[in-house]
Amino acid sequence: MCPGSYDPVTNGHLDIIERAAGLFDEVVVAVLVNKSKKSLFTVDERLEMLREVTSQWPNVRIDSWHGLLVDYCREHHIGAIVKGLRAVSDFDYELQMAQMNQRLSGVETLFMSTNPLYSFLASSLVKEVATYGGDVSNLLPPKIEQRLLERLAEQS
Repeated sequence: MCPGSYDPVTNGHLDIIERAAGLFDEVVVAVLVNKSKKSLFTVDERLEMLREVTSQWPNVRIDSWHGLLVDYCREHHIGAIVKGLRAVSDFDYELQMAQMNQRLSGVETLFMSTNPLYSFLASSLVKEVATYGGDVSNLLPPKIEQRLLERLAEQS
């Protein structure tokens, strides 16, 4: 399981998904619905974009979930959550989540260090840079960049 908001999916996300796909028979990439976050793209749009950019990996399945991640894992017999870590600050938060998830369900969390090319990358940062006209072409797949720029143009 590779959970996230994927609003939008970045090259950093894809790096972790690809590496997880190389380690596991099946990887579920789940768009987690978080009502406290204001999303630029709808859940359905994010699912569609993820399906587009992960189609080259036959063992990757795209889904969404509202609720506790461990409940999804339990219902779908998923034993491991894979999370990418960019920095120590990520580790502090993710360690707490991993320990809570393990305590609630026994599901293990595996941490992957991000490719140094993407260690600074976050969807929120990409959206902010793109909003002000910055070049994000090397941070997103081309189809995703196009959709991001179109969405931002609609909102201005």
